[in-house]
Amino acid sequence: MPSLPSGLLGDLDPTSDRAVFRQIADQLREAIDRGRFKEGEKLPSEAELVDHYGVSRMTVRNSFSVLQGEGLVHAEHGKGVFVRPRPPVRRLASDRFARRHREQGKSAFIVEANAAGSHPQVDSLEVKEEKASQDVSARLGSVRRVLARRRRYLLDGRPVEFAASYLPLDIARGTPIAEPNPGPGGIYARLEELGHRLDHFEEEIRARMPSPAEVKTLRLASGVPVIHLIRTAFDTEGRAVEVCDTVMAADAYVLSYQLPAT
Repeated sequence: MPSLPSGLLGDLDPTSDRAVFRQIADQLREAIDRGRFKEGEKLPSEAELVDHYGVSRMTVRNSFSVLQGEGLVHAEHGKGVFVRPRPPVRRLASDRFARRHREQGKSAFIVEANAAGSHPQVDSLEVKEEKASQDVSARLGSVRRVLARRRRYLLDGRPVEFAASYLPLDIARGTPIAEPNPGPGGIYARLEELGHRLDHFEEEIRARMPSPAEVKTLRLASGVPVIHLIRTAFDTEGRAVEVCDTVMAADAYVLSYQLPAT
């Protein structure tokens, strides 16, 4: 069996009290961080690492498990372990809801997908009237019922987020917003056509591990967290006109912000 290229990986430290499988994981992680293994590239096989380090296959598998748990790599059955791609989509907070995009008939997701060079899709669409949850009701000014729009977003066929928008019925009922396809520019364009000119958005963001249902919906690999974002849209009269509850695959996005210095 050919040996690994010189300098690609180091040697184990027999004097260290750190477990051998963690030492191997440390070296593979460093090699990924330094670009010795590129995005999408296959890591050395179990057999190559067993030969290089003089350890058992189980030790190597435990090392891979550590990296999978960190979301750095993913395994493909019968093929090997590969470096996970970096997040392809940059969500620029200061630009994603710019009015010019709506006026061009583009939603924020389409704009971001185009910038990433990816093909956007929406599926699992559901539109219905329902009772507002306590949290949504409070955010929308104590409304009792809402129009809910649920959908999943895909990039190049891969699910990357799913979202549920909740709008007061007195605004949305009987309008294009209640249709499966609300038209060019999405629901924000329709809100403005209805006289609710958007003024600002408030977002709450947290990272967490996904629920089993979220893992299934987003087809998440082991160890990949989600970004949970709740956004409230306000019109120029100060009324909350939409609450959007979004769960995103954390390995699919970079959240980018511009902050004032004063």
